[in-house]
Amino acid sequence: MRKILVIDDEKEIVELIKKGFEEEKYDVLTAFNGRDGLKILENNEISLVILDIMMPGINGMEVCNRIRSFSNLPIIMVSVKSQEQDKISGLLKGADDYMTKPFSVAELIARATSQIRRFTYLNDERTDRQQIKVKGLSINEQNHTVTLFGKSVKLTPTEFSILLLLSKNKGIVFSSEEIYKRVWPDEKYYEGNNTVMSHMWRLREKIEVNPKEAKIIETVWGVGYKIEDEEY
Repeated sequence: MRKILVIDDEKEIVELIKKGFEEEKYDVLTAFNGRDGLKILENNEISLVILDIMMPGINGMEVCNRIRSFSNLPIIMVSVKSQEQDKISGLLKGADDYMTKPFSVAELIARATSQIRRFTYLNDERTDRQQIKVKGLSINEQNHTVTLFGKSVKLTPTEFSILLLLSKNKGIVFSSEEIYKRVWPDEKYYEGNNTVMSHMWRLREKIEVNPKEAKIIETVWGVGYKIEDEEY
């Protein structure tokens, strides 16, 4: 369920917004001052914030500024201030939209839905750019996560480093020595070192249907290992 947070010291307006959004199947959390609103944000996964500007204590501009220090979630400011400069100030603080009180709850819901849809789309696009996909594998370099046909695969940091090296250099054959020097840069390689082979076997056990007949990480006999950029 989409979860929004309404921060406004006018309880009647909060209840009006809450009722309207709940009728549209939103989960609505509320706060009547900036400090409580920020606490709720720390402990909940919020899709959008509706934020009043004029509040006692921490005002809406400061709340917006603090949110932007750790999150890019959509913020819609609402205020009785209707001057163009007020709207500009809110947008410059990081708000995504600005509505003047009194406003139509139906319009607010429409704008919120649009902002959430846009935010979700951009985040999905960003996530896709972080993913390396090959032969059923999806590798997220930033989060150090791997899935195989949608199922999570638990790798050690070393196994992940080997897989990442090969998947980012599709079609390139890496010898055991080259892999060792890339993954263990501070250690000296010596002939007969089976470290890479041991880790490769454990890695293949986790991602291959049959580790003895590897289809994802291919062995180029007498040379090394590679991942080809082709469908599995």
